[in-house]
Amino acid sequence: MAQPAHANGHDALAMLTDDHRHVRALFQQYADTLDPYLKQIIAEHVFAELTLHLLLEATVLYPAVAEKADAEGKRLVSEARQDHQQLSNLMEILDEIDDDTAFESSFHALREQVEQHVEVAETVMFPLAQHVLATHLEEIAGLLQERKAQILAS
Repeated sequence: MAQPAHANGHDALAMLTDDHRHVRALFQQYADTLDPYLKQIIAEHVFAELTLHLLLEATVLYPAVAEKADAEGKRLVSEARQDHQQLSNLMEILDEIDDDTAFESSFHALREQVEQHVEVAETVMFPLAQHVLATHLEEIAGLLQERKAQILAS
């Protein structure tokens, strides 16, 4: 179990960056695995982790950034929400695919979209959040932890 944000010095952006690293590692495990059964388990784990991460950003980070940001910042949040919707849509499509070859192709597309999400989040959104929420990042980390616990408990 993770420690509360204030206990380990983590802030909200560090937590979300850790999520990115974890999901990327899962994608790499999937790519490195030959066993179809293990691939399926890893893919399901990717979906669960990615869904949780997207929900945390959408329900905690983005509203906080949008509240404090200027018009340009609000536009960036809107774009990030659209990006999330595309990722969610692709995961829904993947959930319906029975053909292994089609799944592999779409899963690869998901990985590429996640890489783009990570790039934009870490080079655009997180610096914006750092700027507009600087004094609130540990507090937001606590909110992220609470929200994560609620989601996992439901």
